[in-house]
Amino acid sequence: MQHRTASDRQVVRRRRWASVLLAASTAAAAGSAPGAASAQGEEPAAAPAPTSKLDVTIDKTKVDLKERRLEVKMNHVAAKVTIKVYDDSGVVLADEEHPFAGAAPGHALVVTWSPSTDATVGRIEVFGYDEEGAYKGIAITPWAVSIPHEEVNFRRDSAEIDDAEKPKLEASFAKVVEVVGAHKDLGRIALYIAGHTDSVGAPAYNLQLSRSRAQAIAAWFKKRGLRVPIAFEGFGESSLLVKTADEVDEPQNRRVDYILSLEEPVFRTSGFRPAWKRAN
Repeated sequence: MQHRTASDRQVVRRRRWASVLLAASTAAAAGSAPGAASAQGEEPAAAPAPTSKLDVTIDKTKVDLKERRLEVKMNHVAAKVTIKVYDDSGVVLADEEHPFAGAAPGHALVVTWSPSTDATVGRIEVFGYDEEGAYKGIAITPWAVSIPHEEVNFRRDSAEIDDAEKPKLEASFAKVVEVVGAHKDLGRIALYIAGHTDSVGAPAYNLQLSRSRAQAIAAWFKKRGLRVPIAFEGFGESSLLVKTADEVDEPQNRRVDYILSLEEPVFRTSGFRPAWKRAN
């Protein structure tokens, strides 16, 4: 008997997901839910025509893998939400249904799940159903790995990497290559470099300094030969690891994150919207 590889399972799962979405869109257009059927010999009752197509969204800033919860919004009166969670090898960790009968359009629907194991989440599939029976599916791939590393020390007001700091980057490079190699069947993994500062100094200056330092590290990985897409962005003091008042010299806030992910990572910020840039 021939066994499927992890890559084969990924392909099969994606094909099944495409088939489900096709069925979903067809049923939604007809105003019926999956598996719904009329009694033999009877015409189904006509449902009121919706004023707009059903739209279902997931707020990625509210996806909390640690607490196993996320928030869904629908533009129609809600009936229920189903959620299916997979690990990074395609095994189902949770398959649940949550009632939200009568929830108003735009209301945040908090969806939780209880996984069968503590395996790393690789994919989440959510279906939202409205009170008329229409439904729509959406999937996210929240898999991400933060690479532990020793911070590169920069000279004051500088984004230049000194030779004495490069062994730290060599150690990080080896860890990145190891993680990418172990998860290459997941899809197109990218490395995201995010720079941060403390709250000392002008916010605009800190933003530019953090961006320049993140760019310098991203360029080093690129030149070193890392064969995955590399993106960088600076967050300045908008995403403090340790919350402080203004003008506080907090070493833990002066940092650079190295994150491997299938999607752009989400940071909790004080209103700043990142614009990731590719390393040249």
